[in-house]
Amino acid sequence: MNYIAQDKISVKRAEATRINEVDFDNLVFGKSFTDHMFECDFKDGEWQNPTIRPYGPLTISPAAKVFHYGQAVFEGMKAYKDESGRVFLFRPEENFKRINKSSARMAIPEFPRNLFFEALHKLIELDRDWVKPGVGNSLYIRPFAMATEAGVSASPSSEYKFMILLSPVNAYYSGDVKVVIAETYSRSADGGVGFAKAAGNYGAQFYPTNLAREKGFQQVIWTDSNEHKYLEEAGTMNVFFRINDTLITAPISDRILDGVTRKSVIDLAKRNGIPVDIRKIQVSELLTASNNGSLKEIFGAGTAAVISPVSAFGYQEEIYELPANDDSYAARFKKELMDIQYNRAEDPFEWRYEL
Repeated sequence: MNYIAQDKISVKRAEATRINEVDFDNLVFGKSFTDHMFECDFKDGEWQNPTIRPYGPLTISPAAKVFHYGQAVFEGMKAYKDESGRVFLFRPEENFKRINKSSARMAIPEFPRNLFFEALHKLIELDRDWVKPGVGNSLYIRPFAMATEAGVSASPSSEYKFMILLSPVNAYYSGDVKVVIAETYSRSADGGVGFAKAAGNYGAQFYPTNLAREKGFQQVIWTDSNEHKYLEEAGTMNVFFRINDTLITAPISDRILDGVTRKSVIDLAKRNGIPVDIRKIQVSELLTASNNGSLKEIFGAGTAAVISPVSAFGYQEEIYELPANDDSYAARFKKELMDIQYNRAEDPFEWRYEL
């Protein structure tokens, strides 16, 4: 996987770096940003004026359609630095494909592949010092696209802006999380945009997640919108269940995101000889497995947290504790994934992409 450098991007360097203002040992996820950002505008039927410039505010019309009709999509990626100073991305082709899949669903023009990778190369090279070595440290990469045409008519925008921001981060979650199984609210519906990383998907989660937090849970395990019978995702992550020694996860659909970490966990499990069952799983099956002791683990999988173990789940005012496990799949997969990401182990899948 490669790209052909075409030097289409103009670069305006920051006059001075802000890196010395950042406490890299005490980062709040997604709050600090590097010196530069990438932007490119879609006008007159084509993407034009790709530019890297100092990070800073935008000037945008209050009538921009992104504010009124929610035409916005995004991605989440990371860059990792090994102990020798080499910088890697993890499966960036998957993120590129997915943002264009999301864009198509939201009637946003797809972004050119070569320009996407050229922007990543140039932007991260400029801010390379912001990528800190050490397991847990990484540079979070946020590509996104939004509608910028001024006008409040209910129709797709004719103008868009594509941007990439960089944010140094530490580990997203610390410790296990408690989750509650959704009985009323849904993350997505059949025929909707659940498979896309559309901004509105996440905004709609905040209210029910706040309700869960008021009851002592950190996240929600979402269920299907029709019957609230099937388990689908956990918070903003794909979710896995270990019953006995089999790993179970819901199949992707127009409701469920095709997560990069999800598919990586599946590949690692198969390589380790762990049975993987990709199928619908009912809430009732989970309760039975918890009650008879066959439920060994639940964990979320996503770019930000990588792997997030669940210590307990709630359902219908009951709390179900997960057992302590000396042979944790979550811990094993997290280590194997991070060893590949940080260039501490062989990469048999060719997932690493060196910048």
